[in-house]
Amino acid sequence: MIPQPRGRFLKVKCEDCGGEQIVFDRPATVVVCLVCGATLARPSGGVAEIEGEVLGAVE
Repeated sequence: MIPQPRGRFLKVKCEDCGGEQIVFDRPATVVVCLVCGATLARPSGGVAEIEGEVLGAVE
């Protein structure tokens, strides 16, 4: 049986500018907004600390 991945992609809304971006929920580096440069997600050794509003998971 092939193992299923644990991570998933999330649509996150930036609190500063309102821009929406898709990020991985287990990032290895800090993820910043492509519009304004604000931090959207920080790695924490597992599931990320999301700074913006999570709008949902991307299938």
